[in-house]
Amino acid sequence: MTTTNPTVLVVGAAGRIAGLVVPELARRSAVVRGLVRSEDQAATAQKNGAVEVVHGDLRDPDSLDEAVRGVDAVFHIGPAFVADEAQLGLEVVAAAQRGGVGKVVFSGVAHPSDRLENHVSKRPVEDALFRSGLTFAVLQPVTLYQNIGLVWPGVLERGELAEPYSNTARIARVDYRDVAEVAAIALTEDRLDYGTFELCSGEMLDRHEVVAVISEILGRPVRATALNFDSWAAVAGSRFDAQQLALFAEVFRSYDEHEHGGNGLVLETILGRRPRTLRDYVRDLAAGERTHGGAHSA
Repeated sequence: MTTTNPTVLVVGAAGRIAGLVVPELARRSAVVRGLVRSEDQAATAQKNGAVEVVHGDLRDPDSLDEAVRGVDAVFHIGPAFVADEAQLGLEVVAAAQRGGVGKVVFSGVAHPSDRLENHVSKRPVEDALFRSGLTFAVLQPVTLYQNIGLVWPGVLERGELAEPYSNTARIARVDYRDVAEVAAIALTEDRLDYGTFELCSGEMLDRHEVVAVISEILGRPVRATALNFDSWAAVAGSRFDAQQLALFAEVFRSYDEHEHGGNGLVLETILGRRPRTLRDYVRDLAAGERTHGGAHSA
């Protein structure tokens, strides 16, 4: 796609993750149209850098048809751990086809052939893109450093990084700010067209190694704690239904049994620089810099 100042629809432009793509597109002179579901989300999407805002629902094809009208490209990341995640992605692809959109960039997950349900749900969307006749790029990020931001209050308040899997499970991670940069490149340039890209920082760390970095940056000790799943669910459960909690349990069990690896070569090659590391992420998080989407920094 060589359109100057392309108009790009960003699904979830007010979100913690997709919201990071919006400013990256704005820096490349794209006109960002944010797809949101409420007035509060509309305001957040605009603060993120969206020039246009449309209200819609991924479960409402008519609203999707209206949202894609006149856009050059679409960025889609599915709502994680929802039962119909795959179908929602298929609806986006179908709307892009009906609307004559030039390109779709889909942010899925590394190793979609894994048996984990939240990985398997990405495969139908990838397959639909391959068969769609659209120009596309598929991004496959590993576990996000941004997940550490979700438990950061416990680090600051209790000096504890507590997560519901083993302290010794080694997990590959990536900063979604880097993924957002790749997404913006894919949406505004041609060089990533028709590619599928595993995106990883190159690090694979266990929780002991993670807290060592956090302790050094904060200048005080932080301990690694492996919660049992029931303890974690007692705190997080109010945000998720029973099916979502079951999916989370499956992911955490997989971390314990298999760990999760990744390779940083692709991300470094695309960016032309070293990807952000855990140290980079935690330093920014501790300094209050913006490490996720939405209207406010972490």
